[in-house]
Amino acid sequence: MPLPEGNLSAGGGTMIVRIRSRDGLERVAVPDPKSATVDTLKTLIQAQLGVPVPAQILSNDRNLLIAKSPAEAGSLSDLSNPSTPLSTFGISHGSLIFLFYEGMRSVRGPSGPAAVTPAGSFGRKMTMDDLIARQMRVSRQENPHCDSTSFDRDAAHAFQLYVNETLAFAIKRGGFMYGRIGEKGAIEVDFIYEPPQVGTEDVLTLLRDPEEEKLVEAIAIGLGMRRVGFVFTQAVGREGKGEYTMSRREVIQAAELQAEGGIQEWVTAVVKLEVNEDGAADVHFEAFQMSDICVKLFKEGWLDTEDVNGDPKVSKMKKDVVVGTKDVREVDNDFFLVPVKISDHQGSLSSAFPIENRLTPVTLRALKSHMDRSKSLPFVKRISDFHILLLLAKYLDLNNDVPTLAECVQRQAAVSEGYQLLIESLAAAS
Repeated sequence: MPLPEGNLSAGGGTMIVRIRSRDGLERVAVPDPKSATVDTLKTLIQAQLGVPVPAQILSNDRNLLIAKSPAEAGSLSDLSNPSTPLSTFGISHGSLIFLFYEGMRSVRGPSGPAAVTPAGSFGRKMTMDDLIARQMRVSRQENPHCDSTSFDRDAAHAFQLYVNETLAFAIKRGGFMYGRIGEKGAIEVDFIYEPPQVGTEDVLTLLRDPEEEKLVEAIAIGLGMRRVGFVFTQAVGREGKGEYTMSRREVIQAAELQAEGGIQEWVTAVVKLEVNEDGAADVHFEAFQMSDICVKLFKEGWLDTEDVNGDPKVSKMKKDVVVGTKDVREVDNDFFLVPVKISDHQGSLSSAFPIENRLTPVTLRALKSHMDRSKSLPFVKRISDFHILLLLAKYLDLNNDVPTLAECVQRQAAVSEGYQLLIESLAAAS
């Protein structure tokens, strides 16, 4: 029967070796440890645990437990020579050895072999999903699902300018990025929607407005775009600044939003001030994806989202996870970040109109000022700005007018006289 670790007492000169397999942790008694060989141990495993010698693959490497085939398991075995003494491997009383085998066996219970089909930790042949459920492994993800991220220059500039000149990077600010997904998962970000929010040096709380987000989605569909990621800034006074790329809170929020986003190309962008070689501060953009395992840990409840105090450089787990060869409850945040190449482009949308949900509310007076300033441009160019479309959408029909107007902007087609009159009348009503 699989046993808890500890309680390894043995009588006389008998050595107890702990055996961990897909069935859990069991013990094998080795009567004469000084002369015991690998073959001795395998013979005792057969006698005491019921696993035939030819089916056994033994190793000191815990990766043996997630091997997908006997061939893969064999490549991990360092206890393959049957005549090698166990002492050669440093195996002593209480040592832990990993066992791989195929097939079924009866697992010995307290009063003899079990007469039932083994199940769970008492002996069922476990699948890969079973093993992963019991032992979550965390490793770095080398390649992102997104080949690159390109920011529209106007959209990026409008976002960082507000944070830099108005907020002075004193508090956090965030926004949802919208654009297109191209070949090989390349992302183009063409506008940034800033939802209602409250920021401090270390915390960004989104006060999301479902009704406003419906308008945003309708505009995006008309423009042939979709939500592709999230961008946020880091305050200059953040906790432990300079010591990490993303804090624990930021990892949790990014994983949550990536899980919600529902696309594998989802990107998280970080905007911060960095000191250059001349001692001046430059605004710097970086792009990442949260690794697949990070999103999985969030969705399955392994990430501790309640305890956000302590060292901001690490993320806390509710249960042990395996990093390398160690069982841990804290994981360096960098393990979860997959860097994405970043570039810029000039899209067809402007970002000159006042932006929603900032310190100064956007009203129809701003629309009038904008329309007056842009009289020399074709009408479609005058409204080719997401933030204008969002203001107009609050006065138009969500199902018909908003997509139609956005599609005109997307195609750079002539705007019907009826819509022109409607927009001009809204501007004049301010």
